[in-house]
Amino acid sequence: MKLLFPVLSLALFLLTAAPDMSSQASSASPKMAADEVAIRATIAAQVTAWNNADIPAFMQSYEDSTETTFIGLTLRKGFQPILEHYKAAYTTREQMGTLTFSDLEIRLLPGPCGKTEFATVTGKFHLARTAQGEAKKDDGIFSLLWRKTSSGWKIILDHTS
Repeated sequence: MKLLFPVLSLALFLLTAAPDMSSQASSASPKMAADEVAIRATIAAQVTAWNNADIPAFMQSYEDSTETTFIGLTLRKGFQPILEHYKAAYTTREQMGTLTFSDLEIRLLPGPCGKTEFATVTGKFHLARTAQGEAKKDDGIFSLLWRKTSSGWKIILDHTS
């Protein structure tokens, strides 16, 4: 009986002191939904830019930073080197082809303050094209790390294989 009273007291304290998670969840879901919608819109803009053979517009989803990283057959660090690689690997509209993404999964990652600051996106890509240049791969998988910035969601790490 001595142990039961402290356990019941602790349980009662935790129930009354704990924040109302149902109200937090309902107030957080529209924000989480908005973040996922924003990321999906950015990905859709990427596909449109690629399919219009506009590599600079495609790259607008990447953070313009020397720390932005692309991992493929080699590691490239920095927005400008990644942009230059795309331009060298895909020199014609035929080499770029038509891009599609599938099996997209977005995971929003809240920071210590509870705000969503980062997200991961995984999926598959496919290029339907009539020519290949330096880039030989038409299908593959990717994982992206996104950061929420004042100018929207930006890719800071791209691992494509």
